[in-house]
Amino acid sequence: MTEQTEKAGADTKDGEADFEQEYADLGATTQNAMDIAETSMDIVRQFVPDEMLADRIRQKSVHSMGDIEFQHLLEFTGSDEIGDDEDAPVRAGARAVLAEATIVTDITMSKAGITGRGHNCEKRKAIGNGAELAAETGMTRTAASVLELDKQGVYDGAIAVVGNAPTAAFALADCIENGTRPAAVVATPVGFVKAEESRERIREISEAYDVPAITNVGRRGGSGLAAALTNELIHVAKDVRTDDLELDLAAADRAAETTGEGR
Repeated sequence: MTEQTEKAGADTKDGEADFEQEYADLGATTQNAMDIAETSMDIVRQFVPDEMLADRIRQKSVHSMGDIEFQHLLEFTGSDEIGDDEDAPVRAGARAVLAEATIVTDITMSKAGITGRGHNCEKRKAIGNGAELAAETGMTRTAASVLELDKQGVYDGAIAVVGNAPTAAFALADCIENGTRPAAVVATPVGFVKAEESRERIREISEAYDVPAITNVGRRGGSGLAAALTNELIHVAKDVRTDDLELDLAAADRAAETTGEGR
């Protein structure tokens, strides 16, 4: 295991991932923490719908940002074998978790926020790669690191997470345009310089090449948000694994079942 990689089981007893323990939040491990997490999510669900998988991502964004209105800033693009509805990126991300795909983040902070519980995915950060390319070209280290890992084929079939650097999102979009196919993308880079534009670029590429992606609009975002949304993909996968959730439903069918309209 290199400095940039980490197997999920490292966070669990004897190095084995604990798939079956029930959590309100996958980061909560004590009863008090689980009670707090469940109470918090109960409050969030008073303000955010709970009818489709995309709603779980919206709920997590509100929980992470402490802002009820943030639910309206999320965008779901791309498609999977079920369709191009808003649930597609969530289904694709959960399937990738179940398939033990690599989770690749832009920087250390994004990687640190992603739980090691409830999955067996390798977690890997891009930063720390591509130093020579950055020195030669003058591009940012995060952009160079994405390009370097892409040369190694790391992003194909992976869950690509960008929480901090807009230049990393731009580089990832270029890689996708050139043929790389992540299983799913979570991109919430933050800031005043090209952050909005980088996420818009991800959305355009996502739609053009049917790569499922979760992004947000506006200047806000960050590594904490990206990690939280990725954790919810892991939580969805955990619910599928324990037969608490059927994954292969279109969003409209799931909403109809939830509201009783499909009865």
